[in-house]
Amino acid sequence: MEEELKELVKQAESDILVCASYNDLLNIKAKYLGKKSVLNSLYAKMRDLPSEERPAFGNLINATRKNIEDLLEKQNKAIKEDAWKKSENRTAIDLTMPGIFSSRGGLHPLTIIRREIDEVFLGLGFEIAEGPDIDDDFHNFDALNTPPDHPSRNLADTFYLEGGGLLRTHTSTVQVRVMEKYPPPIKIISPGCCYRNDKPDPSHSPVFHQVEALVVDKDISLSDMKDMLSQFASIMFGKNVSSRIRPHFFPFTEPSAEMDISCVVCGGTGCRVCKYSGWIEMGGAGMVDPNVFDILGIDSEIYTGYAFGLGIERIAMLKYNIPDLRILYENDLRMLRQFKGELR
Repeated sequence: MEEELKELVKQAESDILVCASYNDLLNIKAKYLGKKSVLNSLYAKMRDLPSEERPAFGNLINATRKNIEDLLEKQNKAIKEDAWKKSENRTAIDLTMPGIFSSRGGLHPLTIIRREIDEVFLGLGFEIAEGPDIDDDFHNFDALNTPPDHPSRNLADTFYLEGGGLLRTHTSTVQVRVMEKYPPPIKIISPGCCYRNDKPDPSHSPVFHQVEALVVDKDISLSDMKDMLSQFASIMFGKNVSSRIRPHFFPFTEPSAEMDISCVVCGGTGCRVCKYSGWIEMGGAGMVDPNVFDILGIDSEIYTGYAFGLGIERIAMLKYNIPDLRILYENDLRMLRQFKGELR
């Protein structure tokens, strides 16, 4: 019997040494020490032995059980130690390896351009004014000399809200509020979001950004406006870019004009971007209509002024050679990562 128990311990040791997990050990423990194990069945045979042989037989079985339990505990410690070493190696810092680069975000191209525009106009002596995105007919249309039957008032162009409000179609509403509140002289820009009922395409979006400028003082002339536009184009796009104005019509300015700059892609020689004209349209401008001053309580016999509006998306597209306005709103990380270094 003693030889059989020694053989049982050897067999158990062989099985225990190949265990790679705690679950494997539990299965081996059940096999050799469980209720249905060979070792446990030997306790029943003690009833058939003479009383004087029972103590020695019981001690032999207990010693065998203790040996197997020690083997199980030893292997359990080995498994835990191996798992700890693997975990330590996985998380350890190898000082000979290069550091892990932590990526950081950057500004959106529209934010970069907005900040550049702000800096340009602040350097030219302007102040920044802001107003609500939700406004009313008076500030968006009536105060800007827009007649009741003007197409821009239609549902096809303007987003109207319940209760009579609307989403502003331009940031000229801010200029109106400034002229209501402050007497001349006034020299402000009003950057911000605008909303129009346009279908998204390569050059239109229902939500876009504008920056509008307003200057009101005594003896302000059209030449002052032209000079300011020329300075802005030169600072924003480079000294080689020239600008021009040509006649146009807007309800709130008289005379009115459109501002063009020489093509920043071809230098004015003609290309696909400028439709081979050498010029790119930038925005509307003009002298503030005296009717606007009269509506807002500014004496048009004493004061004159000019205003102009520029599209921030359009400037971004020209500066970064972006062919489609929708790219600016798609949040494609491949495009946005290109501007990570242009922090302002």
